[in-house]
Amino acid sequence: MPFKISAFPKCYLDEIAGRRSMTVFDWIEMARTLDADGLEMYDGFFTSLDATYLGRVRDAIHEAGFVVPMLCTSPDFTHPDPEARKRAIDHEIEMIRVMRFLGGPRSVCRVLSGQKHPGLERREGIDRVVACIEEVLPIAREHDIVLGLENHYKDGFWSFPEFAQKQDVFLELLAAIPDRTHFGVQYDPSNAIVAGDDPIALLEAVADRVVSMHASDRYLAEGTSLEELRQTDGTLGYSANLRHGVTGKGLNDYDAIFRILAEHNYRGWVSIEDGMNGMGEMAESLAFLRTMSAKYFSES
Repeated sequence: MPFKISAFPKCYLDEIAGRRSMTVFDWIEMARTLDADGLEMYDGFFTSLDATYLGRVRDAIHEAGFVVPMLCTSPDFTHPDPEARKRAIDHEIEMIRVMRFLGGPRSVCRVLSGQKHPGLERREGIDRVVACIEEVLPIAREHDIVLGLENHYKDGFWSFPEFAQKQDVFLELLAAIPDRTHFGVQYDPSNAIVAGDDPIALLEAVADRVVSMHASDRYLAEGTSLEELRQTDGTLGYSANLRHGVTGKGLNDYDAIFRILAEHNYRGWVSIEDGMNGMGEMAESLAFLRTMSAKYFSES
């Protein structure tokens, strides 16, 4: 059966979650024009976690004809301060409850490993992340929410890149948490490219554990190398030389990606991170995904 598609307003992330010059309600209203089935949320979009406010968000999404399949959170489970890690655990637990309220059972709540803090050794980092996720998992099971570990590049509001950005670290972390009911992979092929890895090879390694997917596409500015984008100097946010564009026209081989997912009977959502050059590009990306869905999933 065709996969369902959601949209994430990467283009308005700072306006909604940073400067607050837009509200999540503004985005929901704008999204009415899009051929999407759902709207992916980000915890920074919310100005309150009060039940009344969240109820307004949920009602607005439903009234616009959408559901919420995924909530993106960015816990820093590698932080050197144990108290900071405890706050990250508490926040992730709260976001699991929010996701259940907004999206219902079997929705996905994204998790990350955390930042690659200076001096953090690989073994220590993995141990910290596993310990934190194992504290969160019982709450995910209680609320029937699936945690999706993303092969991430860098949260837009972080100072350092993702600890488990590289494929070998990501796979080691994934293998350390064997739960396949309430824990899996939030796959993003573009992030694998930025990490210097082969997104197809990564997908082949994790295809049976993918629970959700980001289908963005990336372009490198002229004269830029991938090595320059593997930031380790503490620069805040994304590099200006890493650019989003229309899905299907960038660096990713989406025919190979969707063929592999179809072969593994993928039944999760596919979400776009797009619109950096306007809502027209977001609509074009959604149309591309509809075509891919019909091509690879109509008979699966």
